Amino acid sequence: MALAGLTGDGLRLLWRHRRLRIALLCALLSLALGAGAWLWLRSSSLVSVQRVAVSGVQGPDARAIEAALTQAARRQSTLDLHPAALRAAVAQFPVVRDLRAIPSFPHGLRIEVREQLPVAALNVGGERTAAAGDGVVLGPALLWGTLPTLTAAFDPVPGQRLHNPTLIAALTVLGAAPRPLLRFVARVYSGPKGLTVLMRNGLLAYFGDATRPHAKWFALARVLADRSSAGASYVDVRLPERPAAGFSGSGAPAAGAEAGEAAAGTSALTGAGLLAGLEAELSEGAASGSPGGHEGAPSPSAPAAATSTAPSEAATSSPTEAATTTPSAGANSAPTESGGTTPTQSSPSGSATTPASGG
Repeated sequence: MALAGLTGDGLRLLWRHRRLRIALLCALLSLALGAGAWLWLRSSSLVSVQRVAVSGVQGPDARAIEAALTQAARRQSTLDLHPAALRAAVAQFPVVRDLRAIPSFPHGLRIEVREQLPVAALNVGGERTAAAGDGVVLGPALLWGTLPTLTAAFDPVPGQRLHNPTLIAALTVLGAAPRPLLRFVARVYSGPKGLTVLMRNGLLAYFGDATRPHAKWFALARVLADRSSAGASYVDVRLPERPAAGFSGSGAPAAGAEAGEAAAGTSALTGAGLLAGLEAELSEGAASGSPGGHEGAPSPSAPAAATSTAPSEAATSSPTEAATTTPSAGANSAPTESGGTTPTQSSPSGSATTPASGG
């Protein structure tokens, strides 16, 4: 009742004072005109999109993606953007993961595209198709160079997302691989030691599972960049804090002139430049907020474990099984990886060393 009384008193006051009535009417009229002018301006040719710059696209569909985005953008204005319409314009291209539109008043628009690049070739009965690290099938048109091979049981449709746990795990590992190392990967498969990456020179990398893939690739790069791992037949990174390089045959790394011959197979994979490139990629991933950018990759300056012995999967002639031991790395022992599994295997004896990084 009190509120109604105050409202009534206010209306009576306005009605008695002519100037107040005129001021109120002018204010209401100004608001209506301003709203109408804004609605007209935001869709007028004065702020229409005329210059479109598209970045982040590559591959065979790059021109088609740019054309689709440019055509959709020129139907909009810099004051009335519709990102959903831009995404719908490129929905037919599975390689496009996301995009961001940045207007530049009055007629400019910059579109930044995030692509999901192919990381593997799915082989289905001799037919190959590309797949991204998140499990999306990209189609045969995006088969680039020498992509790692994965075997699938059925022929997926481009744009479809895979659901096979084994394939998803393998694609997760390959999706986290730095480009300098990915080009050396031949295939990924599930073996006695879990998820195993086979390099094109025959080197085996035991990942175990798909947890902490960036940390495991970082550990692998550390081992390959260490000269004591020259000639290794496998590298075990199931515990990325304690990677171990294994040697078949004599059970020890070669020395002197023999080391150069033993390292011939892995020379393309080694070098400090590889580690530096991986650090740069991890830094970019952390800055852009991509998954895995902060997953606890081992520090390149952290001391590695001393020496360990581990079974080798390279040879199969002897039934003897070697015990696996991992000495302490110092005061800060490496924690066990959550969710990871460490399968065992009967295999011939071999020698494994965890390269020391000095300090």
